[in-house]
Amino acid sequence: MGLKWKSDKHINIIVVIFGVLGLMAEVCNGGITSNYVRNDDLGRDMPLDSDVFRVPPGYNAPQQVHITQGDHVGKGVIVSWITPDEPGSSTVVYWAENSEVKHSAQGIILTYKYFNYTSGFIHHCTIHNLEFDTKYYYEVGIGNTTRQFWFTTPPSVGPDVPYTFGVIGDLGQTHDSNRTLTHYELNPAKGQTVLFVGDLSYADDYPFHDNARWDTWGRFVERNAAYQPWITTVGNHEIDFAPHLNETKPFKPYTNRYHVPYKAAHSTSPLWYSIKRASAYIIVLSSYSAYGKYTPQYKWLEKELPKVNRTETPWLIVIMHCPLYSSYVHHYMEGETMRVMYEKWLVEHKVDVVFSGHVHAYERSERVSNIAYNIVNGLCNPISDQSAPVYITIGDGGNLEGLVTEMTEPQPSYSAYREASFGHGIFDIKNRTHAYFSWHRNQDGYAVEADSLWFHNRYWKRFQESSVAAL
Repeated sequence: MGLKWKSDKHINIIVVIFGVLGLMAEVCNGGITSNYVRNDDLGRDMPLDSDVFRVPPGYNAPQQVHITQGDHVGKGVIVSWITPDEPGSSTVVYWAENSEVKHSAQGIILTYKYFNYTSGFIHHCTIHNLEFDTKYYYEVGIGNTTRQFWFTTPPSVGPDVPYTFGVIGDLGQTHDSNRTLTHYELNPAKGQTVLFVGDLSYADDYPFHDNARWDTWGRFVERNAAYQPWITTVGNHEIDFAPHLNETKPFKPYTNRYHVPYKAAHSTSPLWYSIKRASAYIIVLSSYSAYGKYTPQYKWLEKELPKVNRTETPWLIVIMHCPLYSSYVHHYMEGETMRVMYEKWLVEHKVDVVFSGHVHAYERSERVSNIAYNIVNGLCNPISDQSAPVYITIGDGGNLEGLVTEMTEPQPSYSAYREASFGHGIFDIKNRTHAYFSWHRNQDGYAVEADSLWFHNRYWKRFQESSVAAL
């Protein structure tokens, strides 16, 4: 009898424990964890004789052509390319569609050395004072090796200007990388500019940080990056700090190859800056530069956020490499110190969305903040906060390190959707109040949306609410 009583008591205790655990799971569970998980094998590099790495024919033909915004408002374009054999011409010839008048701009030429590698001749040329919303053709090179491309400038800055951004991160140069870029190019949403959230070539994953892999990557992405601007931030794979190779200058390959209009944003470094484009104000931050109090990046961002005029550019977008919120095991909480420094500002200024990479998977957060904690009050859990941005991790470009598949369990309340698949995003601004985000898996049809969200602008939403309340 006594044994039975003890047994029943233990059963009751177990039932209570499981009941509490079940309640905890119900309380702690977040959004959706997709049941589709690709295998986590390492990515396979495309062979070096692949057509995507093809060297353009002709002696000293320009290669690795890419463009980015060249000023603060979108009337300038920086054209960059490399000639492998000799400097050649640093001139860009350009003309507007339906115009016979050709113009030219003069650029600069530089080279760099990294361990046992010497770069080709890197050209950067800024074209100024273009017309808004105009298609331009441009040529680089000389003689029989001239190459022609085109781009379209954005519409004039304004609150109701629609514009579509592609979002890609952690790309590399594998078969999956190629699928991601192809999927983006064929997406019927037709992205007009890429927001690239860091980790470009993964050259540092090869022996001796093989900088020839920067060249193959540059030729691989040229098919898109020569025709639409890529707005890039640096990731950990751009640091290239290698004292064992006597390479002690961080970001050397990246800063030589990728020029950005940081001076127009009154920044002291090309690693953090801002631009306006159509109805968006984009702030680029560096997760791997000093960002603590009184550092140059901190002081710049402190002055930059109050400058944003949301009646002119209502959509405030931040891109960085390391996510501030992520529920994947790999890289878990690596962005915590930056979150502690900057999250309060992001909420105060009603940033709409923060795009990041680093974690090789996809995740979208709820609007949450964790700014109330002061170490003694115990308020250390993220809470719902409609002034906070949505955090989107999109480090799923397809690099050789493969996908991250292990997730923290149960899914935390701040996580709305997560999935370990390769893909890209589209951020489609409709007007001052609404934008539409969609995430597209590589394995789906080009128009298929695996995850999506309507964005209600953080700044204009409060005016809508005030108008409704006054009725």
